[in-house]
Amino acid sequence: MKQLEFYKADGVLPMRVIGMQRSHILVSDGAREDAIVLGGGWYRRRSTDRPTVGDWVLVNTSRDKLERVLTRKSCFSRLTSGSQNNPQLIAANVDTLLIVTSCNDEFDESRLERYLALAHEATVTPVIVLTKADLTEVSNTYRERAKEVAKEVVVEVVNALDRSTLNGIRSQIIDGHTVALIGSSGVGKSTLLNSLCGSEIQKTQTVRDGDSRGRHTTTSRSLHVLKEGGLLLDVPGMRELTLGDVSLGLSETFSDIEALAEKCRFTDCAHVSEPGCAVREALKEDALDERRLGNYFKLLGEQAALRKNGGTKNKE
Repeated sequence: MKQLEFYKADGVLPMRVIGMQRSHILVSDGAREDAIVLGGGWYRRRSTDRPTVGDWVLVNTSRDKLERVLTRKSCFSRLTSGSQNNPQLIAANVDTLLIVTSCNDEFDESRLERYLALAHEATVTPVIVLTKADLTEVSNTYRERAKEVAKEVVVEVVNALDRSTLNGIRSQIIDGHTVALIGSSGVGKSTLLNSLCGSEIQKTQTVRDGDSRGRHTTTSRSLHVLKEGGLLLDVPGMRELTLGDVSLGLSETFSDIEALAEKCRFTDCAHVSEPGCAVREALKEDALDERRLGNYFKLLGEQAALRKNGGTKNKE
């Protein structure tokens, strides 16, 4: 926290944002928590300049006014729904992103690739967590599908109600590091949070019958200190992840396809019908999945539309 040295003579207190509510933020110095109402001046700033969970901030000595948001080392955001499509901050200063999905109909490779692009863009380590392994006899199949999406990414298969299955996740939560839970509603994030924290931090509900869709239980973002010393950040479930500019994240997420593209005969190959296309050849040899290529093209198209229109909505 070298930034604090610069401001230590200004009569301010360094604190971290541990919760977000409609009317206020919740901050902590590790020993005490305080609620701070944001003045109107903060809402006249760009949404990305306002505080979010995980931010390090400076507050006045009375602990009732936010003075400054310190520079972030990482930040997640998405575009809001509606006509404005403004960036919405999700979390800041995260070291590891636990991308939570479940071993049922909710599992979706294309959605995973969106979350992976988000993590890679923020230069944050992604870990895929497959929950509800106790409710299926083919959890290894889901693991294999996840590994096909991201061969180099750690995949953990767990029963969130059984703490003995969480050792792999606990090994990712290093003392002093911040780990965020992200995923759709109903995949078991709240149950996982409660098991990792050892107490009921969040209420839980079952998924709807028939479609494996979840109900929202987490309604606000919050940061929790674990006994092991790490910090766990919970994010409300998202029905859709509307990506902003994640060009670099896409390149890393689909590095296998981009490596193939470099072997194409033509540098401007569109990978459709051109002769000497290494990407199409990989498809023919079953070395590349057509769904994966299709999602790559889709996300590239969304990025192009975003740049052209300055914030066009790109739904999952």
